[in-house]
Amino acid sequence: QVQLVESGGGLVQAGDSLRLSCAASGRTFSTFRMGWFRQAPGKEREFVAAISGGTGTTYYADSVKGRFTISRDNAENTVYLEMNSLKPEDTAVYYCAVRDPRGSYYNANDYNYWGQGTQVTVSS
Repeated sequence: QVQLVESGGGLVQAGDSLRLSCAASGRTFSTFRMGWFRQAPGKEREFVAAISGGTGTTYYADSVKGRFTISRDNAENTVYLEMNSLKPEDTAVYYCAVRDPRGSYYNANDYNYWGQGTQVTVSS
């Protein structure tokens, strides 16, 4: 069983930055394939970014590429999402998750463990 706890959300203005953290339990965290998703009111959960275990290869949604950076600290069992140049359309609840080894980084259905989410609100 893996437990995930997100933190770092808040209310900011357009153009500001935030860094989200996701602390994970599990002795093999370095092998976890980690992803960030978000869900705005009335919308489906959507992929934001992901990072592989091992090499730390990263993946981004087109909507955040160049503005968001995903990273991980295996010594701290933590994955981060650095968000810059925030826009009102980035407003959502942000979730981190652990992907099934056989799945796709981009598909929420391929993630087995989820955190409780952290709210990010960007005002214009």
